Amino acid sequence: MAKKTYDLLFKLLLIGDSGVGKTCILFRFSDDAFSTTFISTIGIDFKIKTVELRGKKIKLQIWDTAGQERFHTITTSYYRGAMGIMLVYDITNEKTFENIVKWLRNIDEHANEDVEKMILGNKSDMEEKRVVSTEKGEAIAREHGIRFMETSAKANINIDRAFSELAEAILDKTHGREPQDAPDRVTVDRRVERNSNRCC
Repeated sequence: MAKKTYDLLFKLLLIGDSGVGKTCILFRFSDDAFSTTFISTIGIDFKIKTVELRGKKIKLQIWDTAGQERFHTITTSYYRGAMGIMLVYDITNEKTFENIVKWLRNIDEHANEDVEKMILGNKSDMEEKRVVSTEKGEAIAREHGIRFMETSAKANINIDRAFSELAEAILDKTHGREPQDAPDRVTVDRRVERNSNRCC
């Protein structure tokens, strides 16, 4: 059997309105590439990148969802297994920011209760076209008790940092849940998926 090349697998999800730059963020993080010619994501797409955190190799499986309403039913089924969700809006488009509340509601309805969340105000390189202030972004994040960061996939601002911080938060949460940590001790945690302690 092939040796596992990572210690942990984290499933992350990028959600937000169409055109806010979710695919650009993903490509900047996974391939360090940027293109202005991305076509809209159809349904769902994903990339994998392995990062090193606190001496552990963590495989990030990052799902990029379509923002259009017509793909909504396909994409909500992906919320369930997500350990971290990034909600993205475009700082030059007020509507995408207002819709963050709607996306947060979707998370409440479809995702696991303890999913780690982060709000990203993307396109921060377009300062001259900004309509959503940093303070507004910080305020909504504070109100919902989640992390916030402004990013630019184009200028490569805070992209790696956003993924690292989200992965760190998940690591903090999952730490101590791994069965190999304490084989002689049984921890009861109702949030753990029912089949997670099966060996094969």
